[in-house]
Amino acid sequence: MDMNTNTTELGKLLERVRRNTLGDLLARTRDRMPDKFAIAYNEERLNYAELDDRVNQTAHVFLTDGMKKGDMITVMSKNSLDFVVVNFALARIGAVMIPINYMLSAEDVQYILEHAEADGFIASEEYAPLLDQTAGRLAIKHRYLMDADEIAGAPLPAWTPLSVAREGQPGHFAEAEITDDDLAHVLYTSGTESRPKGVMLSHKSLISEYVSSIVDGKMGAEDVCIHALPLYHSAQLHVFLGPSVYAGSSGIILGAASPELILETIEKEGATQLFCPPTVWIALLRHPDFDKRDLSTLRKCYYGAAIMPREILKELTDRLPNAQFWNFYGQTEVAPLATALQPEDQLRKLGSAGVATLNVQTKIVDDADVEVPRGEVGEIVHRTPHAMKGYLHDPEKTAEAFRGGWLHSGDLGVMDEEGYITIIDRKKDMINTGGVNVSSREVEEAIYQLEGVSEVAVVSIPDAYWIEAVTAIIVPKADVELTEEKVIAFCREKLSSYKVPKHVDFTSDLPKNPSGKVLKRQLRDQYKEQ
Repeated sequence: MDMNTNTTELGKLLERVRRNTLGDLLARTRDRMPDKFAIAYNEERLNYAELDDRVNQTAHVFLTDGMKKGDMITVMSKNSLDFVVVNFALARIGAVMIPINYMLSAEDVQYILEHAEADGFIASEEYAPLLDQTAGRLAIKHRYLMDADEIAGAPLPAWTPLSVAREGQPGHFAEAEITDDDLAHVLYTSGTESRPKGVMLSHKSLISEYVSSIVDGKMGAEDVCIHALPLYHSAQLHVFLGPSVYAGSSGIILGAASPELILETIEKEGATQLFCPPTVWIALLRHPDFDKRDLSTLRKCYYGAAIMPREILKELTDRLPNAQFWNFYGQTEVAPLATALQPEDQLRKLGSAGVATLNVQTKIVDDADVEVPRGEVGEIVHRTPHAMKGYLHDPEKTAEAFRGGWLHSGDLGVMDEEGYITIIDRKKDMINTGGVNVSSREVEEAIYQLEGVSEVAVVSIPDAYWIEAVTAIIVPKADVELTEEKVIAFCREKLSSYKVPKHVDFTSDLPKNPSGKVLKRQLRDQYKEQ
């Protein structure tokens, strides 16, 4: 063996010993606590040794089928145990996981499959036909069904149930040549402005973000976590599920974010940790079981994905006196955590998104990318190892996002003298009314102070005089009668005249995506026609 060969082999050995990927993360937790309760879904409960064995068996299924490092594998399913297993099995062999929002239209699904140049499908039986339908001319080499011992519906001859394929597969670690900065996931953004963009996240990006989540969220092996929000979304998957496995916590997977089921599970499992976006926290507060269930074990409560109304946060802290609250803010492009507001600051800095987390540097810049003075509004930008590697097949949008050597969030914010950031609004959610900008969030915060308001969304609708008219769509509390006149009169007491809604409408619910965000684009489209 010559010197060059020796050097190459030594380099590979060093790289393997020092490697830190998602697949390695689970193996280390298994070694530390093999008998610790790891994950539960429905009636099935696995400890860390059993979870790791199943991940290894699944990884060997994929390797036997010819799946390899760099293959683009789409995953489409509601929350399930197999979703967790597949996540780590793909990471272990170096394949790239592409979780797909199961509420997307066939057209959007087809766009993602073609844009990502998908090599394989892994799906629950419910969504397998849709993937077949939208595959088009793609040469799909791998098709696996999740959580399916038998095919109950129409035959799907090209699909193999994972539970069947795993039979007889070895449980030892499935080795593959992977580096820390190899691609692990591509997460497609919601496409609120245009076609969805594929956010490329490496193992390094994700594990750096997991460390920030654990440290700034005070997460630990003693926690019992409820994973209720969709796992295809970066918030539940990468701020909570991944870090909980890293820390050795116990996790309960729920099939849906049903308020009744969440409350029942907290009591039944003695859950200590729960993440919900504000819309789900509101639904929990309004559910009749909220005061009937024993929620005393709940100690760590997190919100994010949208702005929490101040009045709702005050109500939560009053009605859950044993719990501490964290506000986590970020975006998919930073895997997705960027800043955190700690429990001790919740009321002192009410409405703030907190300060940059452990592995993040954040500042506020103007349109020329120059940092603005404290107290002035600008765009929030970051430097962090959490950051994406770029947008898949889109160097122009990647260059725009990273201009000036900072990752641009698209959010407007202000930093106070202590370094705490308050989100003003998404740039696209600012309302230009009569030539003056109005923050939809500010108007929403005012309306939440009105007795009888359960939820509110403020959007703009085209107006011949105002350019964009401030419009409030309100969900009243049960058995409460609100009128447009009452809302407008209340807003006049709280807001400058130009910020007062020009129109108020009432509805029984607001349209939301599975991660709990209100679909303001849908509301704008709906109300501009009225």
